[in-house]
Amino acid sequence: MKKQFSRICLLLLAVSLSGHSLAESGSREAITKSLSSVFPGTTLTEINPSPMDGVSEVLIGPRLFYITNDGKYLLQGSLIEIATRKDIGEERRNGIRMEAVNGLGEENMIVFPARDSRHTITVFTDIDCGYCRKLHNEIDQFNANGITVRYLAFPRSGIGSPSYDKAVSVWCEKDRQAAITRAKSGETLPKADCENPVSEEYQLGQLIGVSGTPAIVLEDGTLLPGYIPAEKLAKALDSGV
Repeated sequence: MKKQFSRICLLLLAVSLSGHSLAESGSREAITKSLSSVFPGTTLTEINPSPMDGVSEVLIGPRLFYITNDGKYLLQGSLIEIATRKDIGEERRNGIRMEAVNGLGEENMIVFPARDSRHTITVFTDIDCGYCRKLHNEIDQFNANGITVRYLAFPRSGIGSPSYDKAVSVWCEKDRQAAITRAKSGETLPKADCENPVSEEYQLGQLIGVSGTPAIVLEDGTLLPGYIPAEKLAKALDSGV
């Protein structure tokens, strides 16, 4: 698992200049020099042209910024195409987020598959989170509505906390589906330790913008913070909203 997560980090942190390179190498040098002063010790993931003349798109891990090609001005936030009202920056963030999540592999998730699955959501969850428990209480409704639920651990109080230990104990159980259901119902599982992906999943969540739980990642990479009832989410997904 650690090797796998390392590959994801390399994807997010290694230098990978796009084939659509900047027209002038001097612009790249100016951007790199400027950003190294703002984010010392951090490696750029990508530098790409943006839809705006004189402005480039840069990725630092999963964080997306826009910077003028002379390196003088840094923009953070949405880039809206006025004609279509489309948030171009958010689309890019979604793609990066989904690639990183899928890179973990379902073998490192606790999956509740729908028999006739039409949609898949990935949920960053905390054993002790009240709304996470509320969402899990509807797991049968999610599945009945054709939604497969994939859980990733995100112990909000951090690595080494009681919530972290509970997530590890769940992972170390033979039947992880039953274990997470028992833990979320308030049962104290025997404390266990084994090779597990909990810390890697927690770190990944931080990288892609998870700040609380539950956090739902849709198939296109859209990140939805907070609890959403199964029926409501199913209607939204089926309608393509």
